[in-house]
Amino acid sequence: MKAFLITWAAHVRDSYWFVPSLMAVGAIMLSFVTTGIDSHFGAGWLEEVSWLYANKPAGARAVLSSVAGSMITVAGVTFSMTILSISYTTSQVGPRLLKNFMRDTGNQFTLGVFISTFLYCLMVLRTVRNGESGSGPDAVTSAFVPHIAIIVGILMAIASVGVLIYFIHHIPESIHVPNIVAGIGRDLNRQIEHQFPSRAGQPHEKKSQRQVESDLPESFYKTATAIKARCPGYVEFVDLDGLMQIAVQNDLVIRMRFRAGDYVTPGNVLMLASPESNVTDEIVEQLLATFVSGSQRTAKQNLRFVFDQLIEVAMRALSPGVNDPFTAINCMDWIQSALENLAEREMPDAYRYDDNQTLRMVAEPEQFEDFASLVFDQLRPYVSADRNASIHMMEMIAKVAVSASSESHRRLLVKHAAALRRASKRTLHDERGLELLNERYRSIIRLLRDPVYRRQVLDTGNWIGGRA
Repeated sequence: MKAFLITWAAHVRDSYWFVPSLMAVGAIMLSFVTTGIDSHFGAGWLEEVSWLYANKPAGARAVLSSVAGSMITVAGVTFSMTILSISYTTSQVGPRLLKNFMRDTGNQFTLGVFISTFLYCLMVLRTVRNGESGSGPDAVTSAFVPHIAIIVGILMAIASVGVLIYFIHHIPESIHVPNIVAGIGRDLNRQIEHQFPSRAGQPHEKKSQRQVESDLPESFYKTATAIKARCPGYVEFVDLDGLMQIAVQNDLVIRMRFRAGDYVTPGNVLMLASPESNVTDEIVEQLLATFVSGSQRTAKQNLRFVFDQLIEVAMRALSPGVNDPFTAINCMDWIQSALENLAEREMPDAYRYDDNQTLRMVAEPEQFEDFASLVFDQLRPYVSADRNASIHMMEMIAKVAVSASSESHRRLLVKHAAALRRASKRTLHDERGLELLNERYRSIIRLLRDPVYRRQVLDTGNWIGGRA
C-alpha cells in the first residue's frame, strides 16, 4: 500500500491537471466566502470609502462577464501555447522529456490562475440579483450586488495580467535547450544525493565483510520460494523498507531479482524468499504489494532513466539531421558532474542486515562502473565521429578520473578513454583533432600511473591539454 501511495503521489506531481484543479477548487470556495461577507455586511460600508462606488446589478454583471470571458479565452491561448511549445521541443530533444514539461510549476500555475479567475467570476455572477421579480419596497430589498466579491474579481483579473506577462517570458525560457539540459542535470544530482547510499537495512558492521556482489549458498535456492510477477510493465517503485520489515517479521531472507526501471512480464521471478515454510499466501501478497509497475519508466529510484534522458539529448544533437555538437557538450558537462558525484560516494552493499546483524535482503546494487558504461558505451559511436564532441568527452573522462578516489574507477575510465581513442581513429579524419585527442589521452594515462602528478592536478586544477 505504501509503494502504491508513493507512486500515485509521484504521478499526481507529474500531472498537468493537479495544480490547476486545486486552484480551481480554491477559487470556488473563495467565491462563497466573499459573497457570504457581502451578504453579512451589505453595501453600507461603501459610503465610507470615497474612491469606491456602488455597482448596479447590470454593471456588476457586465464586469464579471467581461472578466470571465477574457480569462477563459486567455486560458485557451495559454494551453495552446504550452502544447505547441511541448510538441516542438520534444521533437528536438526527445519525447521522454514530456513529463519534465508537464510537471513544470510555472505552466501549471499560469493555467490555474486563468481558470480560477474564470470560475470565481462565474460563481459570483450567479449571485447578482436586480430585484425585478418584486414590486415596491420588496424589489429594493431583493436586489443584491456583491461589491466585495466584485472587487476581489477585479484584483484577480489584474493579477492574471501579471501572470500572463510572466508566462510569455517563461515559455521561451523553459524550451531553451541549455535550460532543459540543466534541469535534467540538477534532477540527476538530487536523485544521486537521495539514492546513495541505500537506506534499506544496514550493511555488515565489519567493513571487511561488506561485498558489492552477492554469492548465496546453494542451500538458499533449494529452500526458497519464487515470488512471480502477475502483470507486465516497468517496475516504477520498490518499497525496500517494507520488504525489510516483512523479512524481519517473518524471519525471511529475500533475494531481489529486479530493480526499479526493469521490465517484467507475467511469470518473471521478482524475488526469492527463504525459507519456504515461512512464506504463506498472505506473505506472498504482502511481498508483491511492495512492487509497483506501470506502462513507462520513471525517475523514481531509477538513475538510469535520468542518465538516459541526457544521453538521448546528446545523441539527437550529434545526429546528422541536427548536427549540434555544442548541445551534446552541454549534456556531457552535466553527466560529468553526476559521475563525479557518484565517484565520491560509497556504493551500497549487496547484503543488507537488520538491527541484530541478521541477513535479511540480498540485491545487486548498481555501481559506478554500471553508470560509466551506460554513458560512454552509448555515446561513443556518436561522439567519435565529431571532432569537438570527442575531444570534450576525452577531457570529461580526465576530469572524472581526477576526482575519482578509487583506483578501480580510474582504471575503468582509462579503458573508456582507450575505446574512445580507437573509435575516433576509425571515424575521425581530422589530423589536428586526433592529435589533440591523443594528447588528452596521454594525460589520462599519466593520471593513472603517476600519483604525484594526480596530486598536482588536484592542487592546481591544471593538466596537460586543458583545465581539469
